[in-house]
Amino acid sequence: MKVIIPLAGKGTRLRPHTHVTPKPMLRVAGKPVMAYILDDLERLGGVEQIVYITGHLKEKVEAFAKKEYTFPSVFIEQEVQNGTASAIELAKPYVDQPILIIFVDTIFDADLSVINTTDADGIIWVKEVDDYQRFGVVVTNEQGHMTRIVEKPREPISRRANIGLYYMRDWKLLYEGIEHVMHQAPVGGEYYLTDAFQYMIDHGARIQVIDVEGWYDAGKLDTLLETNRAMLERGRARRPAAAPGVRIFDPVYVEDGVVLEHSTIGPNVSIGAGSHISNSTLRDTVVGAKSRVEHSLLHDSMLGDEVVVQGARGVVTLGSHSEVRVDGA
Repeated sequence: MKVIIPLAGKGTRLRPHTHVTPKPMLRVAGKPVMAYILDDLERLGGVEQIVYITGHLKEKVEAFAKKEYTFPSVFIEQEVQNGTASAIELAKPYVDQPILIIFVDTIFDADLSVINTTDADGIIWVKEVDDYQRFGVVVTNEQGHMTRIVEKPREPISRRANIGLYYMRDWKLLYEGIEHVMHQAPVGGEYYLTDAFQYMIDHGARIQVIDVEGWYDAGKLDTLLETNRAMLERGRARRPAAAPGVRIFDPVYVEDGVVLEHSTIGPNVSIGAGSHISNSTLRDTVVGAKSRVEHSLLHDSMLGDEVVVQGARGVVTLGSHSEVRVDGA
């Protein structure tokens, strides 16, 4: 099996953090989002090669993947951001067997081993949601096979949201579908991979639909903070050693080398290595590495690396190498 991981996007919904950090490398509970995916692939085994479709800050993505993982890999730049079908088309020269396609905006709980036993032509994983109008939802037949994907439906024809995780056993028909899509007029300037899936179905393919146990969005600030909380609750917590004048409300993730002084930390707080928090209260907040927070009360905030915050109150969002100093602090 080969794996295609598209991660060329600029992450505009997570600015200013994505100005200097690729979206897949933003940290959730002390770990880059893309690392959760790659760790799952290590446990799964059987991965012959990963094809990364890169773009924004591609050098950082490539350096991280090569340093931290041993998968045979190839990196292809998507120079024009014109859709998901176009991204997967770039990997075609390297595809000669079934493929797993993973978009890394999300972290998921899914038993990927099912790909070893399925007799379907493909699998699409979904998550049932209440706010179905926000998503592309998957419609199935009585056999549990996909019949179509409907983007942002007004009526509840399905509540099973497409989460961006696919296995295509019939990779030849998939690429036939992509070629068909790329010869059509783009929709809003983009070519969609889901239209290639529809082509497969219209040509007799059986695409199995499987619900995931958990789906955690890391594509925008508020949901990334929710995902940080979920990962802490699911076993990623790391409590610091006791320190005078410091109160900890679990769950938290505090890396080695963090200095905490006369502060209240938690719940749902992650703090990167080398940071210094003093005379402050933090909850539902992510702090990057080598940052300093003093005399502040922060909640629902996200601070990048090497940030300085003094005397702030409320919600603060700062990209790396930024400073906020409130008068009187």
